[in-house]
Amino acid sequence: MGWLLSPLFGEAMDPKVAALLAKPHWHNERKILRDVLLGCGLTETVKWDGLCYTYNDANIVMFYGLKAYCGLSFFKGALMNDPEGLLYQRSAQMQAARLYRFTSLDEVTAATAQVKAFVADAIAIELAGLKVEMTAKDDLVYPQELIDRMDANDAFAAAFEALTQGRKRGYVLHIAAAKQPATRFARIDKYVARIFDGKGLYDCVCGLSKKPPRCDGSHKRLDRS
Repeated sequence: MGWLLSPLFGEAMDPKVAALLAKPHWHNERKILRDVLLGCGLTETVKWDGLCYTYNDANIVMFYGLKAYCGLSFFKGALMNDPEGLLYQRSAQMQAARLYRFTSLDEVTAATAQVKAFVADAIAIELAGLKVEMTAKDDLVYPQELIDRMDANDAFAAAFEALTQGRKRGYVLHIAAAKQPATRFARIDKYVARIFDGKGLYDCVCGLSKKPPRCDGSHKRLDRS
């Protein structure tokens, strides 16, 4: 795929990058942050459907934009120097990444010097070969609704605890992500059969996959006439 000349930025760039830069929401904030990141010597690319900035092929930071705020997500933010507490940890499960949030263009403009300092720190951490120790990987915090279901049904509790740690983690994060208790209970009920079958949230349950545990779409190619 060839590069194109962006009408907004007047430079040749990857079409995937150009498409993300053309989004109207947080456009001005994105432009300022992009200029700062590129000025720090980072390389721009697209990963996980978002603008990602790397140094020597190592992921350093990503731009993200939500309805109420935009910001930067530093991949190893947990190791960064942040005496003022500007970096935000969204949840206990987010062990490595830290978010720098903005709600207005004025906030972004006022923070450019701090963004440069954070990027310099992130690059130094990468050059030093430092890694975040994922100490809480196996320390799952069950949502109360899951605890209630397990207390009420010993068979369900045994089936859930028999799952691999990765499968348990997938369910716990999915259930806990719901904002309302009723939604969390509904998510539990939806996957009871899967849990009793020892299946994870994303495991194939069609029984026809040639590459389990995940479904490879084999059943979609069967003649159903």
